[in-house]
Amino acid sequence: MTSVLIRNNAVFDTMAETLFIPTDTSRKEVYEALFPQIEALIVDESDLTANLANITAVLKEAFGFFWVGFYLVKEGQLVLGPFQGPIACTRIPFHKGVCGASYSRAETIVVPDVEQFPGHIACSSASRSEIVVPVFHRNGTVAMVLDVDSDQLDDFSETDREALEKVAALITRKL
Repeated sequence: MTSVLIRNNAVFDTMAETLFIPTDTSRKEVYEALFPQIEALIVDESDLTANLANITAVLKEAFGFFWVGFYLVKEGQLVLGPFQGPIACTRIPFHKGVCGASYSRAETIVVPDVEQFPGHIACSSASRSEIVVPVFHRNGTVAMVLDVDSDQLDDFSETDREALEKVAALITRKL
């Protein structure tokens, strides 16, 4: 399988193991460089676990987030899926924490300070801010959530919301 590498607006075929991350640029520009690479990683792969694992690796490597992972809807709750970072909570009820709130509301939730979020589940005390994005089945129900934690306060912006929702839409196309 090959992927697409973009450098200085030129497109190259490259091995899937190669990831181009621009430096000295805005977070928005990094996301824009990553989208075609993520698409190339998942376009020919039918295994959901493999795709989610690669997406978490891309986001963790590109931005150095504290924790990046998926919680999948299983058995009437959110169950830990592929992730990058320290060990995590394995199961989250639909009505608990930021992940449960994102699932229940079917919307992205940005939390600038997790200590201020009522009912926050502290899988790690090092987590300071968080963004959780629902990933939808094609029928419109929530299939999973993408959870990204930072060890910095107020680390997520509208740029992250828009970009991670675009990543979620890429996954929806594979479901």
